[in-house]
Amino acid sequence: MIIKAREIPEIILELQALLRRLPLQYHNIQVLVDELNRRTAGHKGEEALDYPLSLLDPQKYLILHGLRLQIDNHFFQIDTLVISKNFILLIEVKNLAGTIYFDPVFSQLIQIKEEQQTVYPDPQIQLHRQKTHFEKWLRLNGFSSIPIYSLVVISNDRTLIKTSPNNHKIHSTVIHRHLLPTRITQFERNNFSENYNDKEIKKLARMLKKKHRMTEHSILERFHISPSEIRGGVICKLCNHGPLVRKHGFWFCTKCKSKDTNGHIQALMDYQLIFKKETITNGEARKYLNIESRFVVTRLLKSLSLSSTGDKKSTTYNLTKQNVPTTPNKKPATTK
Repeated sequence: MIIKAREIPEIILELQALLRRLPLQYHNIQVLVDELNRRTAGHKGEEALDYPLSLLDPQKYLILHGLRLQIDNHFFQIDTLVISKNFILLIEVKNLAGTIYFDPVFSQLIQIKEEQQTVYPDPQIQLHRQKTHFEKWLRLNGFSSIPIYSLVVISNDRTLIKTSPNNHKIHSTVIHRHLLPTRITQFERNNFSENYNDKEIKKLARMLKKKHRMTEHSILERFHISPSEIRGGVICKLCNHGPLVRKHGFWFCTKCKSKDTNGHIQALMDYQLIFKKETITNGEARKYLNIESRFVVTRLLKSLSLSSTGDKKSTTYNLTKQNVPTTPNKKPATTK
């Protein structure tokens, strides 16, 4: 049973918003594109685990994706956590194509693709650290000892995994995704006695979900971007021109002549993601959306059924992800 579903990481949404709102000639644009590509590949790799995990008995296993937990004064993250009465499994997913070589001497992972080599830290070391943190987290939160396993799962089944001849133990911690159900069955056979009962594993799953914390970093500070460099207004979905002009209930692009009904929704989502603002006032929305009329902005904000506080000019609208509605990704109509 999935207790915490997989979500698109907020860093991906933030990077997409940045790339919509930075000038195309922005000097560091390729760094952002590369980071978005890397993050997107990682997320797709995690999604590739959905099928093998779906083969597990939902009555026996509780699954939580994308956990970020605090211990002492720092946080640690777990791609996927599988909980049973007998054991717990931590999974670190890697989406790497070509050939990957685990170097036990220098504790590094080398990817060889199209005759190019890329070096990464050995994910086994990271996973061992996560396991240590998680064991401590369980103790601090009053849970008794239980066998904990950890696996590095390579999401691309065509990736060739190599290591040195004397590195015999790697097969116990690094596997392709299609082997995941088989390996979980082996863990179950090796741990036939129950360490937790139904009530305890459900309590643990609830607490993990409750203790999960979103990243609170500023995407602007992370990439050293000034707020003044961010383009305001509604951006055209077809040609990336902006800001669009509000005309007769539509957003009109003066460059490609297209019209968009709901462009302000994406604009407000970008505002929340980039500036980490959970609320917006009418004045802030007018400035950001490039609209002079207070009444037009009030109508737009109220049409989204956002929760709000205050009255009249002091009204503040809630822009958290749960409040801003999403619309189908349809191409805007083009005028002739």
